[in-house]
Amino acid sequence: MVNRPMEDLSRYYTLLRDPARRKIIEILGVQEKIGFKELREALGLGVGTVYYHLDMLSDFITQDKQRKYRLNDRGQTLYKILKEGNIPPTLEISEAFSHHLGKWLFLSPVFTKTAKPLKLLPVSISILLIGALGSAYANLDSALFFYFPYSTYSFTSIIALYIFHWIGLFLFAELFTYLLYRRVGNDLQLFICLGLAAFPIAIFPYIYLLISDIISQYILFILQIWSLLLVSAALCFGKGIRLDKAIVVSLTAMYLNIAILFMLGRFT
Repeated sequence: MVNRPMEDLSRYYTLLRDPARRKIIEILGVQEKIGFKELREALGLGVGTVYYHLDMLSDFITQDKQRKYRLNDRGQTLYKILKEGNIPPTLEISEAFSHHLGKWLFLSPVFTKTAKPLKLLPVSISILLIGALGSAYANLDSALFFYFPYSTYSFTSIIALYIFHWIGLFLFAELFTYLLYRRVGNDLQLFICLGLAAFPIAIFPYIYLLISDIISQYILFILQIWSLLLVSAALCFGKGIRLDKAIVVSLTAMYLNIAILFMLGRFT
């Protein structure tokens, strides 16, 4: 422990900061091995959330031939740190600050509640409808992360296209996470998470109606970045993949969005 590089210790503390991950390490440290179903029941969390935490701990956990989870050698070290509880105070302060900043940036408390998806289903659908209606009232063509003024579509067509694009993102996320990471199921939670992630883009049409075109474009750029981060968070909670993997999916969706718009001649 004394000779371990400080960056390794910092990573240990970052991982152990989350209560769910601490509990996983504690369970595995005490029981030695456990199946996914039993682990999920012990944690009381959704499938996607449990997969996410297991993915975060993938360097410290292994599976045996019966696909039961157990700690590897690094995991045993992590369990030892947890039992000793010897986190330096300065590191606790810096980690706590970054944790609170990221929590609000990625809306983690909101996404966590999607473990019981039906509770937030009305909220998710409402956000999509707010965005669709705003686009129609502002006469904006929506194209997932982008908007174009002076739409030639009818009021109802704009609404339908807005919802269609976000359903398309949901289907793309389902397919891409399966092809890359072999994650299946948990569809409703992912759909709800993506609906919540649409919030920054959904409010833009109302901003567009209130301020000038030039200023609104700068605001749209900020909202696009925030929405991209929220889509990544949605994939973390909806499909249980780490943030670095989720960003690969969300960036691919963004690049495809741009490429299709270029082919359609929407960017000049």
